Amino acid sequence: MNEDQHVAAVRRLFDEWAQAGRAEGMQRGHAPAAREAFERLGLQPGQHYLDIGCGNGYSVRWAAELDPSVRAVGLDLSAEMIRLAREQSSQLENVRFVNAPFPLPLLKARTFHAILSMEVFYYLPDVAWGMLSAARLLVPGGLFACVVDHYEENPASHDWAEQLGLPMHRLSERGWRDVVESTGLTVVEQRRLCASVGEPVSAGSLLTLCRRPQD
Repeated sequence: MNEDQHVAAVRRLFDEWAQAGRAEGMQRGHAPAAREAFERLGLQPGQHYLDIGCGNGYSVRWAAELDPSVRAVGLDLSAEMIRLAREQSSQLENVRFVNAPFPLPLLKARTFHAILSMEVFYYLPDVAWGMLSAARLLVPGGLFACVVDHYEENPASHDWAEQLGLPMHRLSERGWRDVVESTGLTVVEQRRLCASVGEPVSAGSLLTLCRRPQD
C-alpha cells in the first residue's frame, strides 16, 4: 500500500464511522483523556489552537468556548467528520474546520500556541515527518500534546492494525519520545492518562507533551 492508498483507506474508514454514528461514541470514549491533555496545553485568550484529526470537533469547541478571542482550527481528512464538526459548531464564530490530511503545507508556520492530536499519529504514513510538521506549526514556546492508545506497552491495542486492515505504527513510549526529540522539540511530560471509556484499552492513553524551544 503506497502513501496515497494509505491515506485514502484511512479516509474511507473514518467516513464510514461518521456515517454509522460512531463519532459521538468516539467523543465519549476519548474525551476524558483528551480533556486531560487539553488542559495541559494551557491555552490562553488571544491564542491559536489546532486539533489534528479533530473528528466531530469537540476539542475545537472547548478551545473556542474558552474566550471569543481564541482562534480554534480543526483538521481532519474525513469529509464526513468535518461535516459533523461544522454542524455541531455552527454557533461559534471563532472556529474553522479544514477537510484535508495531515501534514498540510498550506498551514502557516509558527502560527499555533497549542496543538492537540488524539489517536491520529500512528495512522500517518510517516510519523517522523508528521511530528516535524507539527513542530513547524508551533510558535516558539508553543506546546503539542500527542495522545495515542496504540503503543507497545498497551497489549490491548496490538491487534488493531489487523482488525482494521490498515498499517499502523506501533511505537514504544521511548519510541514516541525519540521521534519528538528528533525534531528538536523538548519533551515536557510523558505519562499515561485515563483509559478510554468503553474501549478495550488496559494501559490508558499515552500522552507525550512537547514544547518548541524559544529562539
